[in-house]
Amino acid sequence: MRWNYGSARCRSRRHSSAVAAEEAEAELKRGSCWADMPIELLREVLMKVEESEERWPSRRSVVACAGVCRSWREIVKEVTHTPEASGRITFPIAVKQPGPRDHLMQCFLKRCSSSQTFRLYLNLTQALTDEGKFLLAARKYRRTTCTDYIISLHPSDMSKANGNYIGKVRSNFLGSKFTIYDASPPLRGDKMVKSHHTYPDALKSINSRFAVGNYEVAHISYELNGLGNRGPRKMQCVLDTIPASSIRPGGVAPTQTHFPVVSDDSFPTIPFFRSKSTSKASESRPGGSLVLKNKAPRWHEQLQCWCLNFHGRVTVASVKNFQLVASPENGAVGAECEKVVLQFGKVAKDVFTMDFRYPLSPFLAFAISLSNFDSKLTCD
Repeated sequence: MRWNYGSARCRSRRHSSAVAAEEAEAELKRGSCWADMPIELLREVLMKVEESEERWPSRRSVVACAGVCRSWREIVKEVTHTPEASGRITFPIAVKQPGPRDHLMQCFLKRCSSSQTFRLYLNLTQALTDEGKFLLAARKYRRTTCTDYIISLHPSDMSKANGNYIGKVRSNFLGSKFTIYDASPPLRGDKMVKSHHTYPDALKSINSRFAVGNYEVAHISYELNGLGNRGPRKMQCVLDTIPASSIRPGGVAPTQTHFPVVSDDSFPTIPFFRSKSTSKASESRPGGSLVLKNKAPRWHEQLQCWCLNFHGRVTVASVKNFQLVASPENGAVGAECEKVVLQFGKVAKDVFTMDFRYPLSPFLAFAISLSNFDSKLTCD
C-alpha cells in the first residue's frame, strides 16, 4: 500500500510539472512581445549582437540570447560560426572543433601540483597575466600500470556520469606512449575500446545509437634522443581521426557540431574490448592519418642551450617546451612542414602557454599537452 501510494504521488507530481511547463510556454507565446517579432528581424538583431561581441567576457551576451527560448537558440547557433571561420570560442561544443587556419589560437594552462589538476583557459588579451576564459579541466590519476588524465568541461567535477566527461589520456607503464580517448564516437565511426580499468558509472551514459565510452582518437610517443637526458625530447603524435590531407590547402578535418544526447534508460549493446596500439580505422583511411612531430630545436652557442622561437609566448627554459609540425610522411612540403600546429611552453612555475591552429581542436591540443607532464622513465 505504501509503495503504491508513493508511486501515485510521484506520477501526480510529474503530471503537475508537465502541465505547469505547458501553461508557462503557452503564456509566453501569448504575452511575450518577442514572440510576435518577425523571424527575419529577429535574425538581423541577433546577427548584430553576435558580430559586435568579439571577445569574452562580452560574448556572454551571445550566450544569454541563446538561452531565451528555442527559436532564439536556433538562430544564434545558425549565425555563430565555428572557431575555424571566426577564430572565436562561444559554446562548449567549440572545444571539440578545429581552431582557426590563419593564426594560432592563444591559450594558457595552469597546474595545481597539490591536487594534481590542470585547467585550460582562453587568452582574453595579449598579456600572459590575464585571467582568461575557462575551457577545460583535467585531473591526474596514478594507477599501478599506467596514468590517467581525466578531461572534463567542469573545473572541478570529473565524474563520467553527469555529462561533463569528454575524454581522457592514458599512458603506458614507462610513460613513453600515450593514447587519447574521446567520450563520444568520432565522426568516421571508429570502434569503441575499453582499456584495463573499468569505471562502473561510465556504463550509465549510453545512447540507443552508440555507447558513450572511450574511443581512440590519437596516439603519442616519446623517444630517447642521442644525447640522453641532456638533449630535447623527440615526440610524435598520430591523429587517427584527422586525415593527413587536412593540413594542405583546401583540406578538411572532421568538425563535431553537437554533443551526443545521453539517455540513462538505455543499456550498452556494443561489446567492449582492449585497445590496440594502432586503430584499424586509421589504417584503412585513404591517405593515412595526420602525423605531427616536434620541431627540432637548434643549439645556441652563447646561451649554451637548445632554443626554439616561440615569438615571446614562452619565457622559461624547460624540457616540456615543444612545437609540433606536420611530418614529411604526410606529404607536406615547404611551408607546410614549417607551420607550427601546436606549441607549448613554460612562463611561470605552474603556468604554461598552449597555442594551436587547424586541424587541432582545444580538446586534442589540451590532451597532447597533458602527456608532457607525466614522468618518462626512458626520456628524463
